[in-house]
Amino acid sequence: MPRLGRKAAFSTLWTIMRGTRGGPPLGRRLAALPRMIWATLTGRYDGRARLAAMVLAAAYIVSPVDLVPEAVLLWFGLVDDAFVAVWLAGAVLAETERFLLWERERTRVIQANPVRR
Repeated sequence: MPRLGRKAAFSTLWTIMRGTRGGPPLGRRLAALPRMIWATLTGRYDGRARLAAMVLAAAYIVSPVDLVPEAVLLWFGLVDDAFVAVWLAGAVLAETERFLLWERERTRVIQANPVRR
């Protein structure tokens, strides 16, 4: 069975960063993150549960409580952080893309002019 190496991982990362998979580029997604958080907190965007899950994942990665598994279980403690970090990165990418689509649709609807008779 062929082993996927660093070249495949970097190629995938480069594809995501360039935004050639049909979605917005990484820079636009990251720039939309503060707007997405604000729209969620003010109740205009429906991403409250997803945002809460992302905050919990980030807190898990940086929490000092998580140092115990790393100290005791060595590699397993790092592997669980890696899984959570990969999930968090994917969730941020997916949710910011969803937010950008929502934002574009909302702008399109707001800017429409009614036909006067």
